[in-house]
Amino acid sequence: MDAGPVVLFDGTCNLCSRAVRFIARRDRAGRLRFASLQSPTAQELIGRLPAAPGAADAVALAECGAIVTGSEALLRIGRYLRWPWPLLALFARAIPCVLRDALYRLVARNRYRWFGKRERCAIPDEGLRARFLG
Repeated sequence: MDAGPVVLFDGTCNLCSRAVRFIARRDRAGRLRFASLQSPTAQELIGRLPAAPGAADAVALAECGAIVTGSEALLRIGRYLRWPWPLLALFARAIPCVLRDALYRLVARNRYRWFGKRERCAIPDEGLRARFLG
């Protein structure tokens, strides 16, 4: 499980599932792997690695022996994507963290209401399935 960064996401959230597909299409090198927060793999990572509060909510990134959450997780994910996303992530750092995280929390709090929720985690298509961890 320590072979590279893992995007942890809420598998029942429609926005989070769409974000995973968005990320996977732009991570042509396939460096990022994915685990639904509802999966045993994600729960094991959250239990084992140092994590900021809220690691089990919306989207997080397990990287370099820790779990990063909030807007910082999104910016770090952006570094793995093809052009222009790394540049946009760099420019987004100019926005104060307090403001970035406030916007992140607003969307995270309202994601089910705005984008809907599934009963179960969606099964990824064949091309993406190999990048999913149990």
